[in-house]
Amino acid sequence: MPGVGFAGELQDKIEYCTNCHGTSGQGFRGFYIAPRLAGQQVEYLENQFKAILAHRRDNPIAQTFMVPVMESVEPGMRAAIAKHFNQLDPRPAGGGPRNLVAAGKKIFEEGIPDENVPACAACHGPEAKGNDAVPRLAGQFYPYLVAQLKGWSKGYRKKDPVNAGDDNIMLPIATALTGEQIAAVSAYLSYQR
Repeated sequence: MPGVGFAGELQDKIEYCTNCHGTSGQGFRGFYIAPRLAGQQVEYLENQFKAILAHRRDNPIAQTFMVPVMESVEPGMRAAIAKHFNQLDPRPAGGGPRNLVAAGKKIFEEGIPDENVPACAACHGPEAKGNDAVPRLAGQFYPYLVAQLKGWSKGYRKKDPVNAGDDNIMLPIATALTGEQIAAVSAYLSYQR
């Protein structure tokens, strides 16, 4: 079982994670926004840990803060950390403009067929809780979601976190969204439980 043999050390690492990702993995809003980890899919987190270590999470914030942290965490402990955060109950972060929620819900549930944008729910699930390697989006910070979706047009996360030679499946989807559509879907997701 992952984590057996380093329970005290595991707790220390989890405590360290909360310095940026907040108490109980609820995230942190500051100069840099640290995403919410509570309720996140285990497989997704483990894949992100691997991508960070391989320098495939190519945005400057991940490179600056997460690479040194993940280099100090043993592989078995990474699985235990992912499981810990998955088991926490995330409450919605909210914060998105409420006047955009209805439009965001429509994009999430139906996509934008004229722009060849599939429904977000097709992969992230009807409640946006993700599944296995597909991340949970429900309840995430509004500005974090906006930044991540806009980041694809800057070239961030362009490669798949598992298969480095493959393009990230989100690349064409995120780059097809307008700023207003990104704001809308992010607003909707920020209020989801």
